[in-house]
Amino acid sequence: MRARTAIVCSVADQGVAALTNILVLVTAARLSTVTDFARFSAVYLVFTVLLGVFGAYTGQPLVLRRGGSEEVRGACRSAVAFTLLAAAVLGALLAGVCLPLPGATARALMALGLVLPVVLGQDTMRYAFSTLHLPHLALAGDTLRLVCVLAALAAQPHGAPAARLVLVWGLSTLPALLLSAALLHRRAAGTPLRLKVLLRRGHLGRRFVVEFAVGNATGQLSVLGLGTVGNPLVVGALRGATTLFGPLNVLFTSATGFGPPLLGRLADERRRVRAAATLAAVLAATAAAWATALALLPEPVGRRLLGDTWPTAAALLPATGSQYAAMAVGTCGLLALRILDPRTTLAIQVVFSLAAVAFLTGGYVLGGVPGAAWGLCLGSVCKAVATWTRVARLGADRAPVSAGAVRPGSGSS
Repeated sequence: MRARTAIVCSVADQGVAALTNILVLVTAARLSTVTDFARFSAVYLVFTVLLGVFGAYTGQPLVLRRGGSEEVRGACRSAVAFTLLAAAVLGALLAGVCLPLPGATARALMALGLVLPVVLGQDTMRYAFSTLHLPHLALAGDTLRLVCVLAALAAQPHGAPAARLVLVWGLSTLPALLLSAALLHRRAAGTPLRLKVLLRRGHLGRRFVVEFAVGNATGQLSVLGLGTVGNPLVVGALRGATTLFGPLNVLFTSATGFGPPLLGRLADERRRVRAAATLAAVLAATAAAWATALALLPEPVGRRLLGDTWPTAAALLPATGSQYAAMAVGTCGLLALRILDPRTTLAIQVVFSLAAVAFLTGGYVLGGVPGAAWGLCLGSVCKAVATWTRVARLGADRAPVSAGAVRPGSGSS
């Protein structure tokens, strides 16, 4: 498959997956009472966290592999099998714990445990197809999932309990899982199944899970903490502003999760790093253009998007837009580091996630909600500078080695 087609299919697949998650919540909100939707949302949040954990543990290390060798195809098969087994065990534990507990929330969590292997297994298929340079097959599976999920949920009666909606949502993913499994089987059948590799101490997935936990949890918890001890409006304002940049989150997810196989098509590391830098510039420009378009929205349109939260969120657009431009640069810097040396990203994620919390808090103390937004922006800028500084150092360290390897009579190996 040509590189351009692969890029289009990969981004389209991310868009379909993100659209599915959005429409699931929208459809559930229309079908449920306020109380039942709150239960469904809580359970869906649990699923989202588990999705991120499994993606970090099995998916992200997988896409760092290059080529279509038997070993790589076997790694894809092993990652899917591991996800299905681990999700089945975790789902059984969750269902078993919730079974004797009273209440509708416990029943909804039990339903999630029953469908966990299906929904997590389908997501791992996407990483496998991306690794094999077959993103169009991931797109086919996710498109089928979108159609089946929406059709199944739309057929439910109004007032359906949360447990029923969770069960219907999960089981409606089964056709997409079966299709993806059949397509993967045609390309990976007979390859060795090595599950123990995924449990070894040095497995990269462990580091990526920590990165996921630090990068996602610290920011969210710090915002919630400010809302608890300070002004509750900070939560709604910051969340409202970041919600407007949801499409950019799709692009960032595509870059970090599915960028390595695409960059792996290039001949050497210099070209890959150069491509990552070009992508950083494109995404940063896109973020700036998106922020400008949002700032030019008439107030009635903005209120349709966010209701009464629009005025406070609109006031934060310069800071949030700048933050997302910096995030674009930092995301592509992390992508370049994943290609050069994936073990270097954990320290950067930990240090600058904590720094972002400090900047957020300091900004709020000095300037209220706008100050908090600019604090988050400063944290993203520092992280972007740190990532590309590390990329430059790694490139400089490897350049003499490469030069020595081609110098006649150098004796370098």
